[in-house]
Amino acid sequence: MVETAAPISERLAGKSVLVTGATGFLGQALLERLLFDCPETNPVLLVRPQWDTGGRERVADLLKRPAFERLREREGEDGIQRILERIAVIEGDFTGEIPPLPSDLDLIVHCGATVSFDPPIDEGFRTNVLGTERLYSAVREAGGHPHIVHTSTAYVAGMTKGVIPEGPLKHKIDWRAEMDFAVAARGQAETSSRRPELLDSFMAKAKREHSRAGPQAVASDAEQRRRDWVTKRLVEYGRARAQTMGWPDLYTFTKALGERCAEQLAADGGLPLSIVRPSIIESAYGVPFPGWIEGFKMAEPVILAYGRGTIPEFPGIPEGILDVIPVDFVVSAMLAVAASGPPEKTAYYHVSSGERNPLPFRDMYEHVREYFQRDPLPQRNRGAIRVPEWKFPGVLRVERMLRTGERLVDVADKAVQHLPRTKKVRDLASKIDRDRGKLEFLRRYADLYGAYTEAEVIYTDERTLGLFQSLAPADRERFAFDSAAIDWRYYWQDVHCPAVTKSLRASVKQHAVPRVKIPADSEGVLAAFDMEGTILASNVVETYLWIRLHDLPYEDWPEQMASVAAKAPGYLIQDQRDRGEFLRTFYRRYEGADVENVKRLVQDFGAELMLQRCSSQAIRRVRKHRAAGHRTILITAALDVFAEPLRPLFDEIIAAELGAEDGRYTGYLKSPPLVGEARAAWLRRYAEAEGANLKRSYCYADSHSDLPLLRAVGNPVVVNPDVALFRVAKRRRWPVEEWDLAGVTERSWVPEMVR
Repeated sequence: MVETAAPISERLAGKSVLVTGATGFLGQALLERLLFDCPETNPVLLVRPQWDTGGRERVADLLKRPAFERLREREGEDGIQRILERIAVIEGDFTGEIPPLPSDLDLIVHCGATVSFDPPIDEGFRTNVLGTERLYSAVREAGGHPHIVHTSTAYVAGMTKGVIPEGPLKHKIDWRAEMDFAVAARGQAETSSRRPELLDSFMAKAKREHSRAGPQAVASDAEQRRRDWVTKRLVEYGRARAQTMGWPDLYTFTKALGERCAEQLAADGGLPLSIVRPSIIESAYGVPFPGWIEGFKMAEPVILAYGRGTIPEFPGIPEGILDVIPVDFVVSAMLAVAASGPPEKTAYYHVSSGERNPLPFRDMYEHVREYFQRDPLPQRNRGAIRVPEWKFPGVLRVERMLRTGERLVDVADKAVQHLPRTKKVRDLASKIDRDRGKLEFLRRYADLYGAYTEAEVIYTDERTLGLFQSLAPADRERFAFDSAAIDWRYYWQDVHCPAVTKSLRASVKQHAVPRVKIPADSEGVLAAFDMEGTILASNVVETYLWIRLHDLPYEDWPEQMASVAAKAPGYLIQDQRDRGEFLRTFYRRYEGADVENVKRLVQDFGAELMLQRCSSQAIRRVRKHRAAGHRTILITAALDVFAEPLRPLFDEIIAAELGAEDGRYTGYLKSPPLVGEARAAWLRRYAEAEGANLKRSYCYADSHSDLPLLRAVGNPVVVNPDVALFRVAKRRRWPVEEWDLAGVTERSWVPEMVR
């Protein structure tokens, strides 16, 4: 017969308990249980200050989160304030500098860790290994003899099959050497990323995508590509090193070495150590309330993607055991371990479900599928989403499907870059982006989770079960952690899935498309508009032909149009390489033209045609800004003579000016044209001179070359964008508007030049 112990709350009463990672998912759940069910303990929290928020202020904010709702209801505002006064806060970071710890600590519960499966190798080691070393070294230096409860994971067993007992890991890896190499890896990667051949490749790719926006946009993108290369290199290094040592990912590898670090430091300092190894921690079964979860853990991204119909298949063994445990079961077990007293030798506890309440991967899938069939996710304006049926074809077939899909998406993406700028093309680009996103998601999570969904391993939990059975009957109910009691169908369909889909369902009901709001408060607000492609349907080639053909006999039209068409490919190449270069070249066509004649033609003929081609939505938007008291500005690379018909709409017009001698155009611009970054620089200088507030100002543009201008204001609005700008706007959640451009159904044969 198992002897029952005194209540957990009684055994922990009066004890000083240091908790790390209290702001994280597991740490919050543990702190809530300590405060709610063990009110006579003395919590000590190691909290890292964040930006301008100190550690104690972060704890005060922490107690306002949903996890602590029942505590707030029971204690009231005054009671919460008393609890805050009772909590000792040590400002520090176990991955950095740890201040001296109290010498009278009774318990250390180390929950802090990085739980990303594939962080850069240096980050993973700094948190899970170096952080463990620094924490336990600080504990030893403080003196005393606290019981250490170290949180690990059952998956420290690595890539293996069969039954894994609750005991020490059998490896002889030098954790200090691995840590030193990992921490040094960033410097090596940074050095490699600065090799000339790599920098040249980053610059070449940046130029292909951003040359039209200007040199600083290119340089910024090139540097971001270098940083991304470093991060990717460190992630790949971590994954490769873990797998060559027998672990599926860096997370489990560093947690395994963190265990060895804890074992050695505890032994050297004569400190009692208990290691708790939960399996995959998911939302609460019942405490603090069913379905409580903070952020996305392992299963949530896949569940949501499946519910949205974006995962047609997933690699995994349908019979493989997916070892999942609710967070409240883990916390209850940790408190029971902490209350059990210091062990004579290191004790190991698996908090898992695979041995006595196994959940085959296929069963989990069926529970989730039934949930979405019963309560499907809604699509905006398109009814409910139908979830796919998985056939579990195996890793090789899923890999072939991924490779085929990736090739098709790449081909489609190259094609869409050269199609005319229309709403249909933008819709096609959106579909390509969605398809690419689905493939990238499936690729990423298949790589990350494949080892878990294909696992053929069982973690025994005899010691943990024995600990549970030793509890007083009331504690077995209050601090439940017997995994055999979990009803998996109930958990997935009535607890977990409703919790993780709640926010998504709410977001679908709201209008997700950003809307442009124009407040009446007008002080210091600018509204800048691009002209061609935004206000009206034209470009500099078309406006030139309007004037030139109107001034020529009809029989001379073919020759003039042929002249422009013959040079169109060269113009297009120039435009893609450098907009300013294209404009300077093309405007040479005006050399010798009579200035007054051009003005007369624009006034008598061009002005009416331009106004006919203006977007009615654009005109209304300009007038709306003027009615609100905003200062309206037209910024265009078109010649000033062509912008004049729009003068009544704008307070300021900035356009290109051609030099003239003896009444005829020279073909040379008076100053460099305002394109790309030059527009943003002009606007910032103008705002400073006028005392305007750019954060409250607006900008409307259609071309990726106007990206710097759009970034310069707090309210960018993208109008009829090209594919490159459309994608930026979607990522940044900028408003995208479709304005009808009168007189144009599709882009004409004229190359898409200046906007």
